[in-house]
Amino acid sequence: MTAKSLPQGLHPDTLAVRAAVDKSQYGENAEALYLTSSFVQPDAATAARRFAGEEEGYTYSRFSNPTVTSMEQRLAAMEGTEACIGTASGMAAITLMCMGLLKAGDHIICSQSVFGSTIRLIAGEFGKFGVQSTFVSQTDVAQWQAALRPNTKLLFAETPTNPLTDVCDIAALAAIAHVAGALLAVDNCFCSPALQQPVKLGADLVIHSGTKYLDGQGRVIAGALCASRQLIDEKFLPVMRSAGLTLSAFNAWVVLKGMETLSIRMQAQSANALALANWLQQQPEVARVHYPGLASHPQHELAMRQQSGLGGAVVSFDVKASDPAQARQRAFHVIDSTRVCSITTNLGDTKTTITHPASTSHGRITEAQRQAAGIGQGLIRIAVGLEHTNDLTTDLARGLRGLDALR
Repeated sequence: MTAKSLPQGLHPDTLAVRAAVDKSQYGENAEALYLTSSFVQPDAATAARRFAGEEEGYTYSRFSNPTVTSMEQRLAAMEGTEACIGTASGMAAITLMCMGLLKAGDHIICSQSVFGSTIRLIAGEFGKFGVQSTFVSQTDVAQWQAALRPNTKLLFAETPTNPLTDVCDIAALAAIAHVAGALLAVDNCFCSPALQQPVKLGADLVIHSGTKYLDGQGRVIAGALCASRQLIDEKFLPVMRSAGLTLSAFNAWVVLKGMETLSIRMQAQSANALALANWLQQQPEVARVHYPGLASHPQHELAMRQQSGLGGAVVSFDVKASDPAQARQRAFHVIDSTRVCSITTNLGDTKTTITHPASTSHGRITEAQRQAAGIGQGLIRIAVGLEHTNDLTTDLARGLRGLDALR
């Protein structure tokens, strides 16, 4: 059927619902799910041209699939990038980025506050192949500048960070990278394009774990890498074809539909998170609350500028304790006392999740690395969902007010 082309200049909320590949001959209103490993070619010559990249057309779902393309086009439109490539997970997207951009002898500067698996991947796995890395303070621009080397090719940060919600100055890091002839990549998982578009602030690449807010209901594993058409075509697609870090069509379809409600979910979950953070600040058993939406957050003003005036949906807090052993015991007590929150390391779900980062998401990095990132044994991370905030505060109060019995 003849498709109506979308007009230019549409709002990201509209693109979240409308951006996708053309409809099939059946005129489906919901995007189609193409569950096929391969595509039949009209003749041998066409097959040869398509496999050689001389003609557009689908051949094999490890390379491309119409459902995956729809998700890629939608996310690129929302992020404001020229192109996007879907991957099997968020970590697969980071792996693809490093494989496409770095070689032995190259240097990457990375925030020391990123997700624990990211630290292990960059320092450990890519370190084995001769890629050099330096980990610096998320928020100290001078450390990023000082870490530059002649062989620095990439700067990488996530903002806000997991789990302490530290916010980096994207524009400042982009300027440092570009003067040095390097690229800046930003993991936009916590904010999503509904709250933050890093490329508008100078970033060159945007990483996503589609598992989180893009899906929004904890159903599938997915990832994506957004960048210029040149970077996607020249650096990442060749690696994807060979390495097979492929996003499945079904998972792409789930994320595609999840993005339709992304903006409204992020607004509601951010409002709930702010209410919860304000409540936590008033609890005598809480030592400190980490949330960009609070005026007490060290990067509050910067976060409000970068994140469309919203703090996001992740809140972390430290329970009061006299030593690390007691802190761990008290944190476990609070977590185990919940009846509404789900005890799981995933985030971005409509269901509120709660976890102990030092023993889960960041449990495999060293204690020195955890300390450098500010992750103590008393830290609890909450990814706030869509439940009523009164029920969430009651759920947490049960454990907090039972801490006296542990003394």
